[in-house]
Amino acid sequence: MALTYRRTIPILRSFDEARAKAFYVGFLGFTVGFEHRFEPSLPLYFSVERDGIVLHISEHHGDGSPGAHVRIDVTGLTAFHAEITARNYRNMRPGLERPEWGGTEMTVIDPAGNRLIFCEDDPAAQAER
Repeated sequence: MALTYRRTIPILRSFDEARAKAFYVGFLGFTVGFEHRFEPSLPLYFSVERDGIVLHISEHHGDGSPGAHVRIDVTGLTAFHAEITARNYRNMRPGLERPEWGGTEMTVIDPAGNRLIFCEDDPAAQAER
């Protein structure tokens, strides 16, 4: 049987459930997909989802290193930027950048230092796909 690629789901480290949810749900507009704890006093492992993007967030030691970088290829980045900027999140005011290799990018940094780089190709490059 041939291997079939479905999707990649990064696991990002978190240290504070409330701050992580304020960032991913409150600021970026994701929804919580699931939550899991082995016991009430143990670390949380949960997923967030938005428009086909799925991320797993873990408070478990060893489930990822803080400061990871994840590139997320999207369309509609300018509208997404306007949406999250309007929320006036007190810890982040990302800008749109035009890197020398083309496209548009927006980098946000979560409370554990993980960087999410939302990137969109230029329209001509999108048409070539």
